[in-house]
Amino acid sequence: MKQGESPIPSLNPKSARIILGILLLSVSLCQSRAQESQTSAGSQSLKQLTLEQLGNVRVTTVSKEPEKVWRTAAAIYVITQEDIRRSGARTLPDALRLAPGVEVSQIDGDKWAVGIRGFEGRLSRSVLVLIDGRSVYTPLFAGVYWEMQDTMIDDIDRIEVIRGPGGTIWGSNAVNGVINIITKSAKLTQGTRVSVGGGNVDQGFADARYGAGSKDFHYRVYGKWFTRGPQFHSDDHEFDASREGQVGFRTDWDPTRRDSVTIQGDAYETIAGQRLDISYFNPPEILNVEANGHFFGENVIGRWQRTLSSGSDLQLQVYYDRTDRRDLNYREIRNTFDADFIHHLVLPRQNLIWGAGLRISPSEYFQTVPSVDFEPHNQTYNIFSGFVQDEFGIVPNRLFFTVGAKFEHNSFSGFDVQPSGRLLWTVSPHQTVWTAVTRAVRTPSRIENNFSYSYLADPNLPLFLRLIGDGQFSPEQLLGYEVGYRRLFKPSVYLDVATYYNQYDDLLSVESQAPFVEDTPSPPHLVLPLYLRNGVEAITKGIEISPVWQPVRWWQLKGSYSYLHLTARDKPTSDDASTVRQLEGDSPQHKVVIQSDLNLSRSFQFDLNFRYLSSLPDQKVGAYSTADARLGWLLSDKVQVSLVGENLLQPRHAEYGGDPGPLVQIRRSAYLKVTWTK
Repeated sequence: MKQGESPIPSLNPKSARIILGILLLSVSLCQSRAQESQTSAGSQSLKQLTLEQLGNVRVTTVSKEPEKVWRTAAAIYVITQEDIRRSGARTLPDALRLAPGVEVSQIDGDKWAVGIRGFEGRLSRSVLVLIDGRSVYTPLFAGVYWEMQDTMIDDIDRIEVIRGPGGTIWGSNAVNGVINIITKSAKLTQGTRVSVGGGNVDQGFADARYGAGSKDFHYRVYGKWFTRGPQFHSDDHEFDASREGQVGFRTDWDPTRRDSVTIQGDAYETIAGQRLDISYFNPPEILNVEANGHFFGENVIGRWQRTLSSGSDLQLQVYYDRTDRRDLNYREIRNTFDADFIHHLVLPRQNLIWGAGLRISPSEYFQTVPSVDFEPHNQTYNIFSGFVQDEFGIVPNRLFFTVGAKFEHNSFSGFDVQPSGRLLWTVSPHQTVWTAVTRAVRTPSRIENNFSYSYLADPNLPLFLRLIGDGQFSPEQLLGYEVGYRRLFKPSVYLDVATYYNQYDDLLSVESQAPFVEDTPSPPHLVLPLYLRNGVEAITKGIEISPVWQPVRWWQLKGSYSYLHLTARDKPTSDDASTVRQLEGDSPQHKVVIQSDLNLSRSFQFDLNFRYLSSLPDQKVGAYSTADARLGWLLSDKVQVSLVGENLLQPRHAEYGGDPGPLVQIRRSAYLKVTWTK
């Protein structure tokens, strides 16, 4: 963004007329049918809550124990099932666009870049992502493959998003935030539900769920499938079509009044189009490959909880996760075994939580091209951890101080401690102020320890650039300072504000050393080695403002404005030539979201989502604004129809780079969805 540029661009006249016309039509329809207005779909537990009740929703991501939003000394935002449904989102990244401080950009038809408070990227390396408490962070390339993360959207209860470090509770890699996707209990998904639909990009999709049970035992099973078309390619190389099938189950059992047991699992198969430049040594050449990657995964989770006296409880969660990722330039099979124990102890004026965890993650790497390799091919990644956190009531029901630390040992970098201190002041039952100081780390992964990637820079010499991870990389470190404020001004107006100042040290850099001649593999070639080191430091600061206004019971407006200022610099010992530019130019400085949810009548809903993101200079992506719209029609108690339009303000626009060749542009799209329940 140029200096002095407004954070919100002026819309072209045609786009402005479209938005204004839709809003005026919606309001006039609402006024004429207000006496009939009510929420029209399903029995989701969060959708009809007042703003006061939403502040009392219990969240678990902040401390692994349920606590009210009012009582959380963290920047937490809850995306409810009703928010997801009315946004028309069909993927998890699309749903995350609703949260303040979360940057989401679509790279192509199946790949995404996601970040929190900066550091947006393909793998979201500084964000810990969980699905029902199961980490989907891969230690191979340090991050999250968003195209592989899916579940039945209608079964999501809520998505809890923590902006800011969460290392004290969740451990390494929860640096800039934590995203926890939480699905509904099987008790809330009884009966049969079937959805089918399609459109010009989401070409076809279907899902089905069946749930049943008795007084103390409930279960559900589901299956889903989709096929998605490519986005717009100026060179007509439409490589990014994808399709997926997934099945899963969940059981919830209460064997006694004090015990609850959950067992759930999923399995998926995904085929996704890719385009890669792959370098070869003999002969020295680069081949541009367009083909399908093939990905498989299975997981199963077991969770037991026992309620003790005086509100205390015990929890034990274990899970097994297997992934088989067959990319165009490598294959990896990974098995992960994880166990997590928590003891929550309620004492007079204290709330003590402690726990321990173990994760064992063996992997097998298969080299499929000569220019990409990990050595050794078989390696096991281990994490041993423990944490303790205590909340003191300094002034009963008014002032609370929380202190804690995570103690962790991992295979790559050894032992580390991640402490935090948080202060919460309840000014009134509907007004709180909080502040926090937290240390968090991103630990090394296999890519920084035993990785080699060669890229042919000049076929005439020939000259190869070689990126090397040789185990000399230390954990990236964050020291974060936060202040937040929440207030319910009146039953129809709610405001949440969070500010932050983060200091980063030992960030990843790429350092060059003297070139050398290599004879093997033949023919002889020149190699310029580039080593992964800790040569960059950075500072981020910003503010996130999230108001909610419900002028009448049939119309709710939500919004958010997020401002980020990121500055980075090389350390004196570093000769890195590109990382600073990437960090400063890969995340938007300004983000604006406006959501309008209208109940037109007993049977009709109309929802409009507008968003603006400022430019990404390093990605060569300009600022853009666009809007999504949804029209919902309840045909009967059993049948609902939704018509959704996405990216309506322009035929196409670019959001992020990442593939070889010209930027992929995201198309204007629409789909129709029909849902039957019984």
